[in-house]
Amino acid sequence: MTIRLGLQIPNFSYGRGVGELFPSVIGQAREAESAGFDALFLMDHLYQLPQVGAPEDPMLECYTALAVLASVTERIQLGTMVTGNTYRNPTMLAKIITTLDVVSAGRAILGLGAGWYELEHIQLGYEFGTFTERFERLEEALSIIAPMLRGERPTVAGKWYRTENALAAPRFRDDIPILLGGGGEKKTFRLAARYASHLNVFAPLDQLKAKLDVLSRRCEEVGRDPATLETSALVGVHLDGVGEPAAIPAGMEGLMITGTADQIAERLRTGVLDVGITSIVIHAANQGHLPGVITSLGEALGAVINT
Repeated sequence: MTIRLGLQIPNFSYGRGVGELFPSVIGQAREAESAGFDALFLMDHLYQLPQVGAPEDPMLECYTALAVLASVTERIQLGTMVTGNTYRNPTMLAKIITTLDVVSAGRAILGLGAGWYELEHIQLGYEFGTFTERFERLEEALSIIAPMLRGERPTVAGKWYRTENALAAPRFRDDIPILLGGGGEKKTFRLAARYASHLNVFAPLDQLKAKLDVLSRRCEEVGRDPATLETSALVGVHLDGVGEPAAIPAGMEGLMITGTADQIAERLRTGVLDVGITSIVIHAANQGHLPGVITSLGEALGAVINT
């Protein structure tokens, strides 16, 4: 797996009827592929996030949507940023990912995190638990999923999950990549060093260099060369002069950039690539569905990534 440029689609509120919702998502996926993006990500949420909209706003189930997007694209990699481990049994998640890899002819990425959106868990009946418990569950799930994605058949008698000779078949590839997402230096970074091909570092731009230094230490602790772990930063962007002006929400400072396409690209070059992060993932929550926005961003970002 190599990702230099990714697009996340976090918003399905386009001011149109439900019948036009998914055609717009397809349009964004195809535009991203044409514009040179390497990967397309959906969020794995059942309600819209408070940073983006109201819980009642449209939210598609990610793997149903990704399976359809696999049939209308040819090259772009497909995954979530990121799946909440609490929503699915790990053996079922392994089966979902291996199926997505088959239907996409080898383009699936397993994005995974511990889960954090408490409202979803409470209202929909998922066990939330404590912060520590969610990370215990994530680590145990990875001990099951990772070997299953390699074609192995793990037997696990753990605190949270039990498997016996678990199988996921058919598989298109011998080893489907795992992407972990988060900014936790003790837990997420340690798990990434042990299990992941890619870590999406969730942190403000001015913290990324310090985060990378910690990540290098976590890799060294498990005997891994840090250069073998791809990294990315997820940043919100808003093109000036397109649609309504953007105000950066409270709490999103350092996680969102506004400006022209070239200004955004330059800011991401200096704030992400120049500090050592290997790739950029953007979302344009309020603009991605507008024709030409993804293309403009892809062209500008492609120019800085390829220099």
